[in-house]
Amino acid sequence: MTAILRVRDLEKTFGSIVAARDITLDVPAGETVGIIGANGAGKTTFINMITGHLRPSKGSIQFGEHDITGRPSREITRLGVSRSFQVAQIFASLTVHENMCAAAAIAGGSGGTLAQALAPLRSAANLAQAEAAIELFRIAPYRDMRAATLPQGVRKLLDIAMAVVGSPRVVLLDEPTSGISIQDKFAIMEVVMSALRSRRLTVLFVEHDMEIVERYADRVLAFCDGTVIADGPPAVALADPRVQTLISGTRREGARA
Repeated sequence: MTAILRVRDLEKTFGSIVAARDITLDVPAGETVGIIGANGAGKTTFINMITGHLRPSKGSIQFGEHDITGRPSREITRLGVSRSFQVAQIFASLTVHENMCAAAAIAGGSGGTLAQALAPLRSAANLAQAEAAIELFRIAPYRDMRAATLPQGVRKLLDIAMAVVGSPRVVLLDEPTSGISIQDKFAIMEVVMSALRSRRLTVLFVEHDMEIVERYADRVLAFCDGTVIADGPPAVALADPRVQTLISGTRREGARA
């Protein structure tokens, strides 16, 4: 299967601190990759380098036919790599529908100031994209509610929907179930993954919940001390002794089933 992301010898240092090192991997188009590791293991550093929020100290990142190493985040987003954050990045004073229109306008902007991007906020194309994403992520009942008043799970859905509205090819999610109750986590993740799979997107998601990783990832990347210590299907990667010792603890047999 053709790789949509190709990472070679990736490294990030902050003075004498090595945050990421020796990362070499391919991600085939359409794959869903779970990224695990303890706090400070290098997971978010890895995502930040792919999305342009951090410039690598060494190595290369290829997205399709584009070398995106060190490019600005907005440029990488326009090429088709989008992301959500652990803390939802939404406009709290706007309604769900207005947030989606704003996301569509920004995604479709050719550059320049935010005001310029938002000028065609309610164009026919933006309205169509906003409505489609609202339906796709099942947040239509909250359409006219201000984002500040939304339940946490709906805030997460809105944040991810806003990342998808520009029709990216790759989406990176930083802890999509963070802050969501145990009772709601699978329901929220089911909506997210159903939506992303319906668009046939390549997905990389950082997650601390091993049950979520086992259920939704095709492949697991386990990070420790800034590098990948295990890479494979969940049943293989999560059974790795180093992963169980350093990251997940003893794995429950049959959890994925």
